[in-house]
Formats: sequence, C-alpha cells, structure tokens
Amino acid sequence: MRSWFRLPLWVLALSGLALAGHPAWAQSRPKRPPAPPSDTVVEAREIRGTPDQQTIAEGDAELRRNDLTINADRLTYDQRTDLARAQGNVKVLHNGDTFRGPELELEVESYAGYFLSPTYVLGRTGASGQAERIDFIDRQRSISTRGTYSTCTPDDETGQRDWQLTARRLRLDYEKNEGVAEGAVLRFMGWPILAAPSMSFPLSRERKSGWLPPSFETDSRSGLQVTAPYYWNIAPNMDATLAPEVIARRGAGLNSQFRYLDTSHRGITNLNWLPSDRQVDRSRYGLNLSHTADVARDTQFNVLAMRVSDNDYWKDFHKGVGSLTPRLLETDINTTRTSAEWQTYARVQSWQVLQSTVAGEGIEAPYQRMPQIGTRTQQFLGGGLKVDFEGEFNRFSNPAGTTAAQHPTGSRLHSLASISRSWVTPAWSMTPKLSVNAASYAMDEPLTSGRYAGQTSASRVIPTASLDNSWVLERDSRWFGKGMRQTLEPRLVYAYTPYRDQTGLPNFDASPIDFNFDSIYFNNPFSGVDRVADNHQITAGVSTRLIDPDNGAEAMRLGLVQRYLLSDQRITTDPEGRPLTQRFSDVFLLGSTSVITHWNLNATLQYDPDLAQVRRSLVGASYSPGPQRTVSASYDTDRIGASEQVSLGWQWPIYGSTSPSLQPLITRSSGRGHECQGTWYSVGRMNFNTRDNKLVDSILGMEYDGGCWIARLVGRRQATGLNESVTGIGFQLELVGFSRLGFGSNPMQLLKENVGGYQPLRNSRGTSSFGTTP
Repeated sequence: MRSWFRLPLWVLALSGLALAGHPAWAQSRPKRPPAPPSDTVVEAREIRGTPDQQTIAEGDAELRRNDLTINADRLTYDQRTDLARAQGNVKVLHNGDTFRGPELELEVESYAGYFLSPTYVLGRTGASGQAERIDFIDRQRSISTRGTYSTCTPDDETGQRDWQLTARRLRLDYEKNEGVAEGAVLRFMGWPILAAPSMSFPLSRERKSGWLPPSFETDSRSGLQVTAPYYWNIAPNMDATLAPEVIARRGAGLNSQFRYLDTSHRGITNLNWLPSDRQVDRSRYGLNLSHTADVARDTQFNVLAMRVSDNDYWKDFHKGVGSLTPRLLETDINTTRTSAEWQTYARVQSWQVLQSTVAGEGIEAPYQRMPQIGTRTQQFLGGGLKVDFEGEFNRFSNPAGTTAAQHPTGSRLHSLASISRSWVTPAWSMTPKLSVNAASYAMDEPLTSGRYAGQTSASRVIPTASLDNSWVLERDSRWFGKGMRQTLEPRLVYAYTPYRDQTGLPNFDASPIDFNFDSIYFNNPFSGVDRVADNHQITAGVSTRLIDPDNGAEAMRLGLVQRYLLSDQRITTDPEGRPLTQRFSDVFLLGSTSVITHWNLNATLQYDPDLAQVRRSLVGASYSPGPQRTVSASYDTDRIGASEQVSLGWQWPIYGSTSPSLQPLITRSSGRGHECQGTWYSVGRMNFNTRDNKLVDSILGMEYDGGCWIARLVGRRQATGLNESVTGIGFQLELVGFSRLGFGSNPMQLLKENVGGYQPLRNSRGTSSFGTTP
C-alpha cells in the first residue's frame, strides 16, 4: 500500500536524524495541517536529511513553494543555498508553464538554474517545444540552447509540427515582452520559409520594436510589390512604422506611419512616397494627416489633411490615403469652443479633386470654405419653450481647376432660428414649431439670372411653421407561439413654408435629400442653407412593432407613410425646375423581421399609386446560424435612376469538421489521425449591375483553419472607371500565437471592411507580427 511523507522544512529541522531509517514511524505520525504559503513543502515515499542543511527525497518526490512545484524520482534540497536538484522524470510547474526532462538544478526563490533536455509548454504564450538545455535567469527570463518553439502539438504518427521555429539560442523575456531567436529558421510543413541570423517576436499582443514580416502583393497596374516594414515602439503613447517598398513596374519608395496619443492631443500621419515612378517619370506621394488637441478645457483644435501628387494616384495605388471618397480629398482645419449653452467655431475647408481626362468620368468639385465662422445655441425658456439658433459666415471659393464661370464665388451670412413647445406623455407627443431661414449674399461677380440679375448682393428670409404629432400605443399579444408586446405608432406632420423666389440666387451647399421612409417627414427636401422649398403638406404614417418583453429585442417592424400636398410646390428637386403638382406622393412601405431563428429579413418599397408600380425597392436577407457562418443577399432597383444591382456576401465552412477556432489555443495540427482535421471556409462579396450586365466590384477568398495556423487567399477586382478596373491578389499565413506572414495588403483587414458579418477565424492571444534584425 502506497504511503506519503509530507512535512514542512521547519519540522524537518527539528526532527533531524530521528527521521533517518524510520519510515514506519514517519508513516504513523499524525498528519500536520498545510504549511503557510511562504514555506517550502517536500513530499516523498522516503525522506532523509541533515537539520538546517540538506533534505533528500526519493520516490515520487515533490517540492512546493508558492506557485512553484517540482516533481522527480529523486530530489535534493539544500536549505543553506536554497538550491534544489532533481533527477529522473523531472516535472516543473511555474506560473502556468510546464517543463519536463531528466535533470534540473534550480535556486527556488530566485528561480535561477538550468534544465537539461527539457520539453515545455508555456502557458503565458500558448507555445511548446524542446531544447538541449534551458537556463533560467530569473522568473521573467530564460535562455534555450538549440530549441524549438511552436503553438502546434506534434503529429501522433510522425512527431512533426505544422509550423515550428528552431534556433541555436532562444531568449524569452516576459518583462520586455520579447523573444529573440539567434540562428533562427521558421519552417512550415517541414519547408523553411524564413531564416535570419537574429529574429525577434513579441510574447503577447503588446507592442515591440522590430522588423515585421515582409509583405508581397501583386496587382494589374503595378505588378509585384515587396514591402519590408520596421515597427518602432517609441513610447507607450507613441509609435511609428517605416516600410521600404519595391514596386516591380515603378521603382522603390517608402511608406510610413506615425501615431501618438496623450491626454491633451492625439493623431496619426500616413505618408507614402515614391521618389521616381518609372511609368510616369515623376515623383509621387500620398498624405493623410489627422490631429486633435484639447487646447483648453472647453476648446478643441482639429486638423485633417489628405493630399496626393496627381489625378491618377487613386487608380495606381489602390491603398490610397484611406479616404471614403478616393477622388475627393479634404483638408479641414477647425477649432470649437463649447460651453454649457453656446458653441462657437471657426473652420477652413479645402478640397483636392482628382479629375479624369476620360469623357464622362469627371466629377463636380464642391466649394471651399475659406473661412467658416459660426455659433449655435439651444435655450430652454420657461413654460416648456425651446429656442434653437445658428449664425454663420462663410467665404466660398473654388478648388483648383474649377472656373469662376462654372461656380460663382462670394460670401454668405446666414441664420437659422426656431422656437418650439413640446407636450410629451408616455402615450403621445405634440410639438408645434416656428422656424426661419435667413441668408444674405455678397458675390464677387454680378448675378446673371432671376430677379437679382446684375446685382452683387442679395438677401431673403423664409419662415416655416410645422406641427408634429405622434403616438405610441402598446398591448400584450401572442405571436409565433410566444408572448409579445405589440406597438401601434401613428405619426402626423403638418408643414407650411410660403413661396419665396430664389431664382438666380447662388447655391453654395444645398443639394436634394434622398427621398425615403425617414426624409418624407422633413419640412425641406434640400440639405444645406441655400434652397428652401415652398410647401403646404401633411405627412401621415404608421408603424407597428413586435417586441420581446424578456430582452427588449425587436422581432418585427412594419411601416407605411405617404405625403399629401395641399398646394402645388414651385421650388422642387427636379433638375429642370418643374413644379410638383401631384397631390399624393409615392407610398413608402417598410418591413423587417428576425422571428425566424438565425434569419434577418428586410424590405423597403417606394410605390407610385398613379402608375401602379414600384419605383424603387431594396430587399435583403441574411442567415447566420453561428460564428463564421453568414450569408447575406440584397436586391436594389431604382426605376427613377435606371439602376438595378444585386449584392451577395458570405462566410461559410465548406469542408472539414467543426471549426478549430472554437477549440483551445494549443490544439492539434491538421495531420491525419488528429482530433482536429481543419476546416475550409469560403468568403467573399459581389456587387453585380444587372441592368448593364456588369460586375461592379468583387472580393473572393478562401480560408483554412488548421488549428495552430490559418491561411487566407483573397482576390479583389475594383472598378476605377467606366471601362477600367484593378485586379489584385493577396495571401496571408497566420501562425496562431506567433505571427502573420502576408502576401498582399492584409487580406483579413480587407475582408473585415468589405464583407458584412465577417468574423476572424481566430482572436488568439499573442498573434502578432515579429521582427528580424541583421
């Protein structure tokens, strides 16, 4: 029968030699309570030693102190030097790390010593491997000689790992969050894919300086592009990335990024520079700068600047400068002061317009504001009255390349004011409102048409009266076999704006608002200040919702709205200026539901009752039964603008077992006979113009999750003109818990930004780029 000897060392010191040769006495001794956490505890089948000097434990020996445990066949502990020596089936557990091997020598408190021929699993990084020898410097640092490092477990049959880093010398420093491998070779599926005299990598997601993996990309305009970025962790709140780049068809350049974050200021600057583009024989650059500073407690200063070297930059360098409108680049410098009731601001806004020399592909340039100065406030008066006011001065000028004849320039002083009173109860609300839009113009050249023709100044004042009444009625009901809360929400809006002749007045910032289910309630169909439509109208709508009372989630929504004109409208959004005489507007119908498990359905229709046809419609559906499983489709048709488009997006496993991404970080590789066989995913998005029978843009990709590594192959086709497009391809190999090696510009980021509902296959700790040094 197996028996144990378990004593704190202070007891051993008192018992001394009385223990030697008397195992039976030790076995019959009453069991003592557990030792305090700071004590060293030794357990074994047989223990002998010298008081205050040395303890020898044999047979399933174990030494414990705080978070350190040592198991071995034979264990010797010297109390004078705090040195433990272990031989035979040695196992060390420390701070989540596990080491196994034949021989260990370790200073227990300082955690300094060596381990011969160990295998290890590092709980802090999720990695494992083996070495000829590991030298422990302290609890945060170690050095492995001729070791390996990987987050894959060995194949059951061959003992090989899918990916593995081998090094002549491997230093791990948790304090600096750095691993350094000297004489390093990175192998994937047994093939060396990267080698360096010295290779560094982070041990967690925290940042560190070093060379990042080289990136390889190819597209139809520039050919092969090779980038070798260097990451510089300047300070905890500041970093920079410098990325030398070679483009096969163009030459060598430099991409750079600088970021900073402080309590009072923050910003980011991206600069891409190609000193000499061989294809066009000139220097090319792209700049994107963003800066925000809190000048005082209530004052903020902002700078946004986007500029490129030429009109074709957005076509030739599809990564561009990160603008949502790649042909319209903004520079905006502004400062804002906000108090309890007032906000004052000053702004300078300019544009760079990237025009095309191809007929029919030009774009209209917006005005620059040089400057814009204004103030706004919201005041609550007695009796529930509320006053809103905005006053603003603008100086409008044309961007470079726009002629004054096309866009007259000048200044505008305007004010928007309103007074309203709201009555609100849990069931209904009513808000009467009186508002005024006043503007005064000073033009650089005389106006050419309308009642103000030949004049350089003009002004007008336009009032509007409105009444907004809405209700929210609720009842408990039962739908789809479940108790629901159903609402009925009628809304009625009346608005009256008298006609004021605005013919010939400049239009600096007004444009038609998209006519839809929400904007039909607006009093003015124009955005901006310069155009105010006359109207005498009533808009009536009703919606109903089903709400789950358990969680407040909306299970279904249905809506219907229509506008009735009480008189003709003379100022309209019609390009030819024709008045609107149709008494009943188009009807908007809206519906959405998620009552079917894993499904979301939605539709919006614009129905013309006079023509008895649907003029615009948007119908969409998505199905998502679980993580990394989503399919969405939409159909958008517009008979007004003569367009018809079908969009399809998806991420779905197409082959393999349950996704390894749902399993622990350290998982078996995808070799035969393993629990995890790996999973193939298809992912992509396609937009197809069915009227022109043309693919507008598309992203197609494949992902493979092998447990300890993920591979992504993504191709993209993007239209850059009526008859032009750019095609590119990217590949990324993610070594889970270690690094991402890329061929292309971050395929995962491309998928996240362009495929609705996309979820990365793995959000593992420690997955980061590593660096190499010569």
